[in-house]
Amino acid sequence: MSYYRTPEHRALRAELIRRWKPWERSTWPRSAEGKAKVSRNGYKGAWREEMRGLRRALRELDRALDCF
Repeated sequence: MSYYRTPEHRALRAELIRRWKPWERSTWPRSAEGKAKVSRNGYKGAWREEMRGLRRALRELDRALDCF
């Protein structure tokens, strides 16, 4: 059985979050070094381009094998 949030539940949670104001206690990076570090959080090491190249090579190989 999955957990279903009712509109009333969502409204209650939203009100509680507005009361707690967690964004006021947030510890954002303040130094230039910290900001530079978090700016690289989404970087995955250029895997996407490598996967594209591999996919192209496999496609070409598949086409070459179809000729036989």
